[in-house]
Amino acid sequence: MKKVLSLIVFLSLIMSFVGCGSESPSEDVVADNGTESKTEETIVLRLAETHPDNYPTTQGDVEFARLVEEKSNGRIQIEVYAGGQLGEERDVIEQVQFGAIDLTRVSVAPLAEFSSALNVLQLPYIYRDEDHMWAVLNGSIGDDFLNSIEDSQFLGLGWFDPGARHFYNRVRPIETMDDFSGLKLRVQQSELNLDMVEALGGSPTPLPYGEVYSGIQSGVIDGAENNWPSYYSSSHYEVAGYLTLTGHTRIPEIIIGSQTALSNKLSDSDIELLREAALEAQAYQREQWAAYEEESIEKVTESGVTVIELTDEVREEMSVAMARIYQKHAEEHMDLIEEIQGLE
Repeated sequence: MKKVLSLIVFLSLIMSFVGCGSESPSEDVVADNGTESKTEETIVLRLAETHPDNYPTTQGDVEFARLVEEKSNGRIQIEVYAGGQLGEERDVIEQVQFGAIDLTRVSVAPLAEFSSALNVLQLPYIYRDEDHMWAVLNGSIGDDFLNSIEDSQFLGLGWFDPGARHFYNRVRPIETMDDFSGLKLRVQQSELNLDMVEALGGSPTPLPYGEVYSGIQSGVIDGAENNWPSYYSSSHYEVAGYLTLTGHTRIPEIIIGSQTALSNKLSDSDIELLREAALEAQAYQREQWAAYEEESIEKVTESGVTVIELTDEVREEMSVAMARIYQKHAEEHMDLIEEIQGLE
């Protein structure tokens, strides 16, 4: 009898454990204050990056991911897909908008097609220098721009260093405005950049970034415009040996998230955590940018590239020629432009 009773008790315990284990875990739990909150399951987000692993913006992405994981105690993890694994910039932006990709780092140039206010940030000679640009981006004006893309289903999280952009080509040195005439120059896929090259007398040619090297090599285009690190890391200096230091634009890099995707995965406090991490990652990315820019200048110069310094007179002539772009692409934001130009 005792053996039978023991067996019954043992089987009852087994059944109770099985019953507990068969319950499905709930997606929400009740917090101490009685409100529902997300479970502590690990959330994995994907971040798309077009540049290679060793590029400063990619390094900034990786630091951003590290900070997010650290601040969330490992609950939120970000996988960085560098080198255009998830597509070219324009394609990635559309995928982020529809929620297929969670995050990306892109230039504001193609993003301005979704939010025209961003055109202000890429106007030629809108910034006096690098310090002026950061005073704009890291202040209330920059915050307003981050918020301006929400209507297009994006979340603006933070800014990265874009560097000053210069023209380079395979045909001839650009020393005067006349030297732009007839040159087929690749630009980012935005109407503003098309008009900018036309204003200088060149022939603008939109082309995906990954096709620039072969485009110059084959003669589809004569050159392009970009910053020192891109000119070096993409090896464009191998096929376009004339670089003119125009410094005509500084087109900010921006980290954006998908409202559609992130609203289903993260709480409001989680999104604020992402913004904090993006700002902290900016400091690291700027350090990496400065170091890589210095290395790029050294390596390119050693390779034998012809580097042309413009006179103040020619630079002023370029500025005047491109002034009409302000009216066409930012007419409704002239007060904001004046505010930016007056910022110390």
